[in-house]
Amino acid sequence: MTIGVPGGPELLILLLLAVFYLAAPILVVVAIVTSLERRRNDDERVRSLEQRIEALEGERP
Repeated sequence: MTIGVPGGPELLILLLLAVFYLAAPILVVVAIVTSLERRRNDDERVRSLEQRIEALEGERP
């Protein structure tokens, strides 16, 4: 009895599975980090705009 070496189609399937199992979690992590980073940037932007509004209201006669 001989054990065969995987051929082209089998290697392609293994490659696709590896890409799916490795790339999917990486994409999820990147999406979460990007979302959190965007939320933090929005908070900083709102804070700076609020400070600017307070400064402009203080200049009013």
